[in-house]
Amino acid sequence: MDYIQGFDRGQLQMISFDQYVKSDSWVRIVDLFVTILPLKTLGFNDTPSSEGRPPYAPADLLKLYLYGYKNHLRSSRKLAQACHINMEVIWLVKGIKPSARKIAYFRKNNSKAFKQAFRYFVVLLKDMKLIDGETIAIDSFKIRAQNASKNNFNQKKIDRHIKYIDHKIAHYQNQLDIEDGNHPDDIQEKIAYQNTKKAHYKQLEEQLKQTKETQISLTDPDAKSVILHKNIINVGYCIQAGCDSKHKLFINNDTGSVNDTHALSPMALDAKKLLSLQSTNVLTDKGYTTGKHIAICTENNITTFSSSKAHSSQKNGLFDMQLFIYNKELDTYTCPAKRNIKNKWNSIQEK
Repeated sequence: MDYIQGFDRGQLQMISFDQYVKSDSWVRIVDLFVTILPLKTLGFNDTPSSEGRPPYAPADLLKLYLYGYKNHLRSSRKLAQACHINMEVIWLVKGIKPSARKIAYFRKNNSKAFKQAFRYFVVLLKDMKLIDGETIAIDSFKIRAQNASKNNFNQKKIDRHIKYIDHKIAHYQNQLDIEDGNHPDDIQEKIAYQNTKKAHYKQLEEQLKQTKETQISLTDPDAKSVILHKNIINVGYCIQAGCDSKHKLFINNDTGSVNDTHALSPMALDAKKLLSLQSTNVLTDKGYTTGKHIAICTENNITTFSSSKAHSSQKNGLFDMQLFIYNKELDTYTCPAKRNIKNKWNSIQEK
């Protein structure tokens, strides 16, 4: 029976390696983009060591990472393997074969430069008229971090651990008094072990005070305890993302907050500054509706369109804010008792 046959592996061929990659392949865009980046200005470390083997060029490792993001090769080990078996990757990095450790350290040591490269790309898109910044939508999504819940601490959790240890130490000391010399060494070792654990938690407590953070994660220092969905809490990130309305392209992001409540004005001001805008509109859901941050946006020529949410006055016996009707001409509010109230906020601003 006849079959479709492949080529003879032993046959010699004269061929350019460039022919292995299609002319319209996305990998060529990555190569071109990184070539035009001002890597030193963005903060990529490319200073060779005075001793030992020369390092890999930051441009080649950055190309490798960008290709990996596009093709779902997120781990350093998979990227290192791709340098051996993937023809597009071999073409892109010109045959170099960095180890997984080298690739991982490049990402770790250049984390800020990665962010600057993304922001440079956004400005480039604006220059190409693909982003106009007229309306920016802001929303968040949550992801898990490589940090177990037991390795995440806040002051309440530390206090609970210390209280439990103090209880155990008191129990052991009581045993010493009751047993009157029976197996004192074993009990003393247990007390010493508990004191060691207590010192560890005291150290974490001191670290919280020095950093002025509300949480501390031991494996991934940047991760925080966040609500993933409903009442399920895990250690991870609440990633804020801004998206331009023209072609639905992302323009900025942040991982500083654990929820949406205090993220509106920081994200809006960052987008306005990045795109060099005089004014802009911001669209959000009700999770971002906070009077303080809406006021900050208004002061900076940012018009917010945020969904309204139930006011806390429903739980404290006061009137709901939506019951107060605003009169623009008189700059007053009409309360539920049909009386007019002067807008004090504008009066304060005028002073």
